[in-house]
Order: sequence, then structure tokens, then C-alpha cells
Amino acid sequence: MIGLEDRQAWAQDIRIAHEAGARLRLACEIVGIDVRTLQRWKAQEGLVKGDGRPSAVRPAPGQALSQAERTELLRVANEPRFADVPPARIVPMLADEGVYLASESTFSRVLREQGQSSHRGRAKAPRASRPPTTHIATAPRQVWCWDMTYLPALVIGYWFHLYLILDLYSRKIVGWEVHDTDDANHAAHLVRRTSLSEGIVGLAEKPVLHGDNGSTLKATTVLAMLNWLGINPSYSRPRVSDDNPYAESLFRTAKYRPEFSASGFESLEAARAWAVDFVRWYNVDHRHSGIRYVSPEQRHTGADRAILEARHALYLEARQRHPDRWSRHTRNWTPIDAVTLNPERDSVVADHQRWANNQTKAA
Repeated sequence: MIGLEDRQAWAQDIRIAHEAGARLRLACEIVGIDVRTLQRWKAQEGLVKGDGRPSAVRPAPGQALSQAERTELLRVANEPRFADVPPARIVPMLADEGVYLASESTFSRVLREQGQSSHRGRAKAPRASRPPTTHIATAPRQVWCWDMTYLPALVIGYWFHLYLILDLYSRKIVGWEVHDTDDANHAAHLVRRTSLSEGIVGLAEKPVLHGDNGSTLKATTVLAMLNWLGINPSYSRPRVSDDNPYAESLFRTAKYRPEFSASGFESLEAARAWAVDFVRWYNVDHRHSGIRYVSPEQRHTGADRAILEARHALYLEARQRHPDRWSRHTRNWTPIDAVTLNPERDSVVADHQRWANNQTKAA
């Protein structure tokens, strides 16, 4: 619907262009209207009174309820027996008594017009679910991801359980344990031990710990430990398999290592020995593709920026020595500033990044 001021301005611009020699049809196309639209505005006082549709008087539909029928509908809907019953149940109940007043949609519309469409009954009205809030990490110890996976044993049907906690920003494994049972006490102990080793107690802002909806990670014992440590729990949406992608990707990396015993581990001690070697390799030796091919330990300690700056200088020197071998710019060795978990919108991440930069400048 085009407002009166816009109509008048467009009509004046079209008139000026037409008097200057432009074709009327092309001038109308530029502003986005048809020639017939302009002619209708001039013929029906559309340039004086504007659009008449909002104030038009429309006759009531012939099939509309009469005032007496509306009054009877409201009287029945407000009977004590229907005080906590929605229209979808009122209409069938009346039909069983041989009474038909209106359809369910008409009942709902009339009640809504009278301000009586609020939720009926003592139960809370259902609320639409929404995706989890985006978690953004701009430094270590802000967002953690954790999960549990199964390690096969030599005995078929028997498994060992590997618990891992991953720092989202640095990708470092900050906590891990291997047990022969899946128990909430193991998870609670792991969170407590990891918090002590990472110095969470002394932080003003405690990290967010994101996990799936497994019963172990949501047990009362674990929740009590998280509350005592001040860590904020976060969980994946039900029946959504990609809400914890960083932990799942880590497990895939672990199980496709050559040292992983795909046929099964002989004992719990063997599984723990493999986990020790894997965690050391992953944190210290592994060059992670998601953080510009530095190790998680280097990123966790902040040494990655100097390493990436040295790489950038080396590439510039190599291009200066042999410029004919470089058709464009050098490889991007800029450090990754922010890492997001379950991003909702790019604007959310951008706003958070601007806020973090302002906080850094203010400090």
C-alpha cells in the first residue's frame, strides 16, 4: 500500500520526466508502478485523498452471525461447564446434545474479539521451542564442550567409556577420563578436576559447558557439581544430531588414528594408556585445520599469534624472492578471533565481536 506522500512525490517526478521528453511508461517503470496505476490515481482522487481501502465501508457478509447468535454463542461459551474448555471441545460437546451454534473457528474468532481468547484452565499455555542461544568464544575458558564415547573391548558387547571436555576456542582437550562404567559420578569428578586444573574458581565469568541430552550428563549429581562450581550448563536440542559438532568431530579424529585399537582394548589400563598418548598428540603435536594449523596447546596459551605472524612474514619474503610464482595474495594466516557454537544468525556473531572489541579497547 503506497502512502499519499509517496504517491504525490512519484507523480511529480513522473510528470517532470515526461515533460522533459521521457516516455510515460518508462518513467512509471522506474518508480515501480504501472501507467494504469497512475491514471487511476488521477481519476479517483488518489493523489488527494490517498488509498481509500483502509477507510472503505464494507457490508457485512451474508453468512455472518447475527447479533442474537453472537450473544447466544458468548452465553454458552461462558457457562461454568465450559470455563476451562477450548472451542475445539465445546463444539463437539454441544453437537452431542443436538445443538450447533457455529464452527470452532467462529467460536475462537468471537471469543478473541471479546478479549476471551486467553488460555483456559490452570495448566500453563504451551510455548514454542526455539534453538539454543548462540555460544561465542573469544578466548580460552569461555565455552567448553563435553561428551562420552564408547571404546571397544576384546570381549564382544563390553565397552570402556571415554569422557572428554574440549575448550571451544582453542580446541584443547582440557579434561578426560576413561572408565569401565558409565556413571554420573565419573562425569561430576571430571568436571571438578578440570575446573581446578584450568583455574575456573578464580575467574569472574565462569564458562558454559555444552553437552548432549544423555542421561549421564544431565544427572542430578552432575548438575549439583556444576552449580557448586558456577558453571552454566547448556544442552543440545532433542533429536538434533549436530548441536555438539566439535565434540563429535574430536571423537572421529580419535577413532581414526592409527594407534586406535579398532579390534578392542585388552584392559582398562590399555585404554587409558592409549588415551594418554592421544591427548598428548592432539594437544601438542596436532596441527588443527580449524585454527590455522597451530596446535591446540599453542592457541590455548596465546602463542599462536606470534607463530602466525612469523608464517605471514615468511610467505611475504617467499613472494618477494619469486613474484612470478604468486598470482594473487599469500595464504591467510590471520588468527581466528571468535568461534561459535550453534550460530543463529551472522548478525549475532558480528554484534558480539564488535562488543568484544570495544571491551578490549576500554580495558
